[in-house]
This record gives sequence, C-alpha cells and structure tokens, in this order.
Amino acid sequence: MNIKKLAALGMTMLAMVVFTAGCGSDTSSNGANELPKKMVIGLDDNFPPMGFRDDKGEIVGFDIDLAKEAAKRAGMDVEFKAIDWDSKEAELKSKRIDALWNGVTVTPDREKNILFSTPYIQDKQIIVVRNDSDIQGKEDLKGKIVGTQQGSNVEPILEKDAQERGIKEVKKYGDFVNAFMDLELGRIDALVVDGIVGQYTMTQKPGTFRVANGDYGADKMAVGFRLEDKALQAKMNEVLKDMMNDGTAEKIADKWFGNGNLLNKDGFK
Repeated sequence: MNIKKLAALGMTMLAMVVFTAGCGSDTSSNGANELPKKMVIGLDDNFPPMGFRDDKGEIVGFDIDLAKEAAKRAGMDVEFKAIDWDSKEAELKSKRIDALWNGVTVTPDREKNILFSTPYIQDKQIIVVRNDSDIQGKEDLKGKIVGTQQGSNVEPILEKDAQERGIKEVKKYGDFVNAFMDLELGRIDALVVDGIVGQYTMTQKPGTFRVANGDYGADKMAVGFRLEDKALQAKMNEVLKDMMNDGTAEKIADKWFGNGNLLNKDGFK
C-alpha cells in the first residue's frame, strides 16, 4: 500500500472514531440530563420499618413501597441493592447505585456530596432505654454506654455530646437490629435512634423498652442522588409531590407507621 492510500485509510478510520464518539447517548443516570431506564437503589436492608428483609428474605418496608410506586409513575424499573451503609456516599459516587432511599437524613455535610430530593419525612433522634432502666433523660447518660448506628448523622453529634456529658462509651453498630438486641441484653445502657425506627421496634416487643426524655435533634429524610443527576432528582420530586397530594404516600405511611403525621406534606405544596 502506498503512502497516499495509507494516509487516506488513516483519515477514514479517524473520522469513524470521532463520529461514533459524537453519537453516543447516555441513557442511564450517569448523565445529568437523562433518566435511567432502571433506578438502582442502595439501602441498609436491616432498617425496619424503612427497608428490611421479611421472613421470606424479601426486601420490604415503607421506603420500598414508596420507591416502587415512584418508579412506576416515572416509567422506570427499580432494583434494591443492599450496601454497607457506612460507605453509602462511595457507593453512589462510584455509580454502583443510582439513589440512596432508606431514611437518609439531610445534613449540611452530606449536601456537599449528595443531591437530595425534597424531604418527604420529618423525624427526630430519640433516646431508647430498657423499661427497667434508671435513665430518665439525657442528663442521666453520664457514665453510661450509649449505642447508635455507624455512619448515621447522629454519630458525630453523640461523640461530641459524649465529651460534654461524660458518657462512658459510644458503641457503634452496623444496624439497629443488633443494637436493640444488645440494649435488651444489657450490653449497652441506651440507644440513640431515628424515632420511626425506634417506635416501630418498640411495638414489636411491648413492655421491653421505653423512650427517655429529650432527643438529639430533628431529622429531615430525603432521597439522595449524585450531584450531577438533576433530571432524576426533578422527576422524583415531581412524582413524590403527586403521591403526597393524591393520598398515596399517606396510605403507605398508614401501613407502616399507623399514621401519616410524619410525612412532610407541606414541603411538596
């Protein structure tokens, strides 16, 4: 092959590469202006009643029902993927999942790395103790072992408060199911937990636990997306607003909480 033909062939191949690259389309949530055909949701699958496995091993819960309905209205398939909750931001950023939908609390630090939907629940961090405990409130935590979930928004708050109140130890758990087991067995003296989760667990074992006085602040829970996924955020806000206004969200809340009082309906008006 002479030099002219070789050069012509090289130019043709280069043009094909450029054309192919220019025509590529991103149909996943990796692109800020595209919606995924399937939304992969990362969650802690041991976080009742938001998301957990039932006796058959199926993932169920309030957030599961809410996300399924939202995805259906958005014309998407949905997949739920159990992740290490302490590594949730890394899972999202690496694109192994498209969203965090599992009672995620909005905080200023998290907003630096996560794009949040409009908050759909308002809650607070409560203190749960055994029914026979002498702990009446936050002032009685001095010298006690207090548990919470590792990677939760209350973890740094509790660590700081521990120094000020002289808490003996802040014990961190991978999930609240094991934390409640240790509380019942007396391995910890108190547990700081999301009100929804705490109240639900207490109903499963009546007479075992009670809520102490005081709390560790209000929570606003929202769906978390990658910072660039603004189209997905907008679509989920749209369908969540519809679900709040047509009563669907309240029906799901009634199923799991017994009432819809914790729903942030005003945020979607």
